[in-house]
Amino acid sequence: MSVALDPVDWLLFSLSRAFRSPLAVFVQIQGCVICLTLAIGWAFAAYVRNREINRMKDAMKCGNSFAFLCHDINELEHTNQVNLPRVTVVMPLKGFGEHNLHNWKSQITSLYGGPLEFLFVVESTEDPAYHAVSRLIRDFKDDVDAKIIVAGLSTTCSQKIHNQLVGVERMHKDTKYVLFLDDDVRLHPGSIGALTAEMEKNPEIFIQTGYPLDLPSGSLGSYCIYEYHMPCSMGFATGGKTFFLWGGCMMMHADDFRRDNYGVVSGLRDGGYSDDMTLAAIAGAYKRLITSPPVAVFPHPLASDLSFSRYWNYLRKQTFVLESYISRVNWLMNRGLFSFHCYLSWGFVAPYFMAAVHIAAALQIYIKGYSYEETTCTTSGLLLASCLAICTLTELLSMWNLTRIEVQLCNMLSPEAPKLSLDYYNWSLIFVALLVDNFLYPISAFRSHFSQSINWSGIRYHLKNGKINKIERNKGRGPKFTDLGGKHLYGKKGAPPKASFLSSLARSLCQWHQPKKYEV
Repeated sequence: MSVALDPVDWLLFSLSRAFRSPLAVFVQIQGCVICLTLAIGWAFAAYVRNREINRMKDAMKCGNSFAFLCHDINELEHTNQVNLPRVTVVMPLKGFGEHNLHNWKSQITSLYGGPLEFLFVVESTEDPAYHAVSRLIRDFKDDVDAKIIVAGLSTTCSQKIHNQLVGVERMHKDTKYVLFLDDDVRLHPGSIGALTAEMEKNPEIFIQTGYPLDLPSGSLGSYCIYEYHMPCSMGFATGGKTFFLWGGCMMMHADDFRRDNYGVVSGLRDGGYSDDMTLAAIAGAYKRLITSPPVAVFPHPLASDLSFSRYWNYLRKQTFVLESYISRVNWLMNRGLFSFHCYLSWGFVAPYFMAAVHIAAALQIYIKGYSYEETTCTTSGLLLASCLAICTLTELLSMWNLTRIEVQLCNMLSPEAPKLSLDYYNWSLIFVALLVDNFLYPISAFRSHFSQSINWSGIRYHLKNGKINKIERNKGRGPKFTDLGGKHLYGKKGAPPKASFLSSLARSLCQWHQPKKYEV
């Protein structure tokens, strides 16, 4: 005797039948293909990073205890070190957070053997970073050549780009290479030397770059950011030529800025919003070489209180960069990236919804005793769901493996630093972040496209024809913290910040100087 279907079950079984149509089956198979493509990409990136680990291990077996600095120990001879070129490190700063002191210390205590200067550039003395950096420079004044520069307010480009350009204007006249670093980059002792060595080997290199290894803090927002960055990581783990560029680490020829070669200065200054997207477009237009050495991966601990709303703000800024462009070709490429990314994001999420319907339908049949004939369902839906589950597991394992290898590489490149580990790795949150981030990306991208304005660290930028044409500053009305680092954005002009900020700074300094336990 047939069993009557209630409305909910009828809808569930109807959806399951609809999701077995040719188009729906194509979407589900496409989801499997996306998962496997990501898994293969991460596997190749892991191979490149692991190859570097093996090179370092082989060098250490041959007696090179400084393999974390260079593969050939003879490069550390005095005769080689005295001939190293001068490098200027420019760091545009905004705000102060829990990881900044550690990051800045890792930057200024580089073991690069050549002439080296550090320029910390802030918008004004009101920025909390001004007082923190001033104290840091005083503590290291006898050991490093470091200065803090007040750049003033930007009027024609983003504040970050303005700070960078002011920094290159103030760099030493003999500087050969300029290295732009974000203040949330945690360098290894040999990072500057490795980047410089590659520039010296191949003068045709236009920009050298690297990529961050996000370390989630435990919140869903931090895992969403980790998941957002991971697909791009395979583009930086090539061991050489790449088309990708990360603004957090860019080494370039100083003369390109002195002479405005390829329009690097004018392209950034005249309406530039994103430094890396602008320079990548210039490199593409003039067929210039961008490379990423295998050792250029940097630990990037995310803020311990990184909320989901701050993740959303960060995603909005990332999708907004596709609205900026410097040429018609650049606009077409950005539109292509916009469409391709949106299609793949929802093309990734849709199969999981379909698989959930297939599984729910099968469970209802089992629980309520329906026959497959009564529901007109078949086991093909479960077969598709099973394939997606296998592909998803493969993808997650590949992502974890790349992260594990990059953690190991970072530990080897910074042997004196507290050891990184994957003890915190939460597989459930990783899977949820995969779905959430890919679902929200198209929403954020379309919002950016139709709004043509964004709030970045308390400053609202408006675009017109791909360039900044209006800047609004409403202090106190925007966010008080940055998105990833949770940095305080505001302080008092010309005076030390509030007591709460000083207390936080004191605690950070104490933690900085305290010995850390290393994990075995």
